[in-house]
Amino acid sequence: MQGLVFWLIYPILWLVSILPFRIFYLFSDCCYFVIYHLIGYRKKTVTANLKLALPEKSDVEIRQIRKKFYSHMCDMFLEMIKSMSISEKELKRRFTYTNLDFLRRLEEQNKSIIFMCGHYASYEWLISLQLHGLKFRSFGIYKKIRNHYFDQLIRDIRGKFDAKLISMYEATETIQRNETEGLPGNYAMIADQSPKLQRAKYWFHFMGVRVPVFEGSERLAKKLDMNVIYLHVEKKKRGFYEATFKPISENAPAEPPHKITRTFLDLLENQIRKNPEYYLWTHKRWKHKDSQPPAHAEIVD
Repeated sequence: MQGLVFWLIYPILWLVSILPFRIFYLFSDCCYFVIYHLIGYRKKTVTANLKLALPEKSDVEIRQIRKKFYSHMCDMFLEMIKSMSISEKELKRRFTYTNLDFLRRLEEQNKSIIFMCGHYASYEWLISLQLHGLKFRSFGIYKKIRNHYFDQLIRDIRGKFDAKLISMYEATETIQRNETEGLPGNYAMIADQSPKLQRAKYWFHFMGVRVPVFEGSERLAKKLDMNVIYLHVEKKKRGFYEATFKPISENAPAEPPHKITRTFLDLLENQIRKNPEYYLWTHKRWKHKDSQPPAHAEIVD
């Protein structure tokens, strides 16, 4: 059944991916109309998240942000599909980097690098990093898709330019093995996920609300002495992004507890407050806001 579903949908995805960009974004507009106006996909969740995280905004402002967000969300999802056929030249033109020299300097230290990323703007076209002659291979940590065929498609898309995906459940073991074998890498991790309540060990304030936070990136960086940077991505205009690597730590083992995680959350929050429409508001980031932290939990701030 999984194979049947895949082979029914795959030709449609391929056809969408080869559309000229002008028609491609007209198609995205049509998707926006259906998802926002007709289906109302997670509209209640999005509205509740916006009001919770941005209480200073009026109802009119919330609606404006919500509409812009859904338009961006459709663009971002379809741009992942566009990666199936996009050329190296086009990808480098549409996803640029402001400070690759900084990344190259870090690589000269011969220490692996953790990219702490949020669900902001777009990280899909970070696969272009390998096109810029970097020393380390790039890896993305991701959550497997249940359908094996679609999971492999995602791996193929994101591995198109020699980046490699690692399942979140295999990440620690794989990174440790690479370190033991002397294979430093650039590891991109989505670091604003919401852990399950029973595993919610650390609680921080994020966007003014106390929520549980994963500290996996910080623990790995400290244990393996990895450099840590924040992937700051800005949407310059439709279909064009600019990434800047912002330092978090070049000496992770010496950092005070929770500082790396706190710095990441602050950097992400600053971006969200500046242009909130580019955050993934369908993500149930604040679902545990009213929950009692488990007895083993540590309230960081």
